[in-house]
Amino acid sequence: MNRFPLPLKVELQSDRKRWRLLAPFSYLDSEHGRVDVPAGFETDFASVPRLPLTYALLGAYGHAAAVLHDYLYTSGALSRSKADRVFRNALRSSGIARWRAWLMWSGVRVGGRNRFEVAA
Repeated sequence: MNRFPLPLKVELQSDRKRWRLLAPFSYLDSEHGRVDVPAGFETDFASVPRLPLTYALLGAYGHAAAVLHDYLYTSGALSRSKADRVFRNALRSSGIARWRAWLMWSGVRVGGRNRFEVAA
């Protein structure tokens, strides 16, 4: 079963930092079911520190999982820990190496607290 049934279609915005989804995007998570991200949602993909080694190891990986994670953090549809677990699952589903997925998941667990928004 394809965990990403729809392709990720994005467009770089004029600020050259954010990307806008041109079409809906979905992920089928084994624990939480289908996660749908609407067209028009904006993401910065993975917020990896621009430190040379860190960015080289993690910066160009997991864009699809990062879109899901940004959406879940913004929408508050799941708790922070569940959103982080979906992120880790999506990284592994998209073929990211276990060690790299663990590093990326660890990064959001340590640094994501201030970015998580609880839906009102």
